[in-house]
Amino acid sequence: MKPVDSERAGPLAGIRVLDLTSVIMGPVCTQILADYGATVIKVEPPDGDVMRHAGNKRAPGMGSMFLHANQGKQSVVLDLKREADIETLRKMLPTFDVLVHNVRPQAMRRLGLDDETVRKLQPSIVYVELTGYAEGGPLHGRAAYDDVIQAQTGLAELFARQTGGAPQYVPTLIADRVTGLTAAHATIAALFARQQTGQGDTIRVSMFETIAAFVLGDHLGGASFDPPQGAMGYSRLLTPHRKPYRTRDGHIAAVVYNDKHWRSFFEAIGELPVFDADPRFQSAAARAENYDVIYGYLADVMATRTTDAWIALLESADIPCARVNRVEDLLDDAQLRAVGFFDERDFGDAGQRRIAARFRAPAALDDCAPPAPALEPMASASTPTSTPTSTPSTGN
Repeated sequence: MKPVDSERAGPLAGIRVLDLTSVIMGPVCTQILADYGATVIKVEPPDGDVMRHAGNKRAPGMGSMFLHANQGKQSVVLDLKREADIETLRKMLPTFDVLVHNVRPQAMRRLGLDDETVRKLQPSIVYVELTGYAEGGPLHGRAAYDDVIQAQTGLAELFARQTGGAPQYVPTLIADRVTGLTAAHATIAALFARQQTGQGDTIRVSMFETIAAFVLGDHLGGASFDPPQGAMGYSRLLTPHRKPYRTRDGHIAAVVYNDKHWRSFFEAIGELPVFDADPRFQSAAARAENYDVIYGYLADVMATRTTDAWIALLESADIPCARVNRVEDLLDDAQLRAVGFFDERDFGDAGQRRIAARFRAPAALDDCAPPAPALEPMASASTPTSTPTSTPSTGN
């Protein structure tokens, strides 16, 4: 059985992806592949991806979280607890270039869908395995979720270190989404290599190690050296003053960063003698040793004027700044409107009319991808739908 391809533009047009992912991490990966023109066939259990129920919705099983990670895909319902459906899936495999899953590796082996077995059916396949923890470690095979990974990688504790308060989670699924992005570009690289060699590959991307690298890129600090050259943590990011500054009537984001910015800032506020007299402000090396002092100074000064006054003054001095938006403000943001950021169409029963733009190749920018597919009954196993996976091991 070969699912029907939809006509798509983009650099991955003609590439077929078997999507055995669910929740967020895996679907973000396969969503990007679909954005670049690949035909993505999403396999779901009879009850559907659990994220179908997450977020606001107008139609059952079409929650907003699901819609924004599954646009442009087709759907097949298979119950992988049934041998007949597993066999159906095996028969589909030779028609695909890529298989992506976030099912626990031991479960894939039980199903006969591990990379070695799959490669016997499709030797040139790019097999992408998304896990919580890398193979070879004591945690490999465990389920992982965004909150757990934020805690394990030190990300949640960094909030406490900066604010002096309790650990906190970033209020977005940063671990899922960053890992999904990482998996997508690794998949594309493997497809490029296959084009050169004719050989497939197995790609393993783990959430814990991906986010540990993401965090430590900023915060390995003195531990980058042996012996250590000071404490871990990047002091500019950890100063308690690195936050939107309070103004007389609200808050503002401002980044007075390089030598030119700092001189321009002191000129703009009429305090150039302070700059000239205090070497802590005058060079990048000096500022790096005194982030608490210089950002504390900014916090005190910012409280003396209104937000509008600061926006006008900082923009005239060519210093990066912005108002502190709510997410609701993005719907009418002038920049996003001008560049056509939102794809706004009537998607019928799903009731969706607005989708945020994602990473797309120029060739795909004008491609009108179909909406996330609805969940079809079991009979749909032979006919994928394009109007939006198996049991997950990771994601949130």
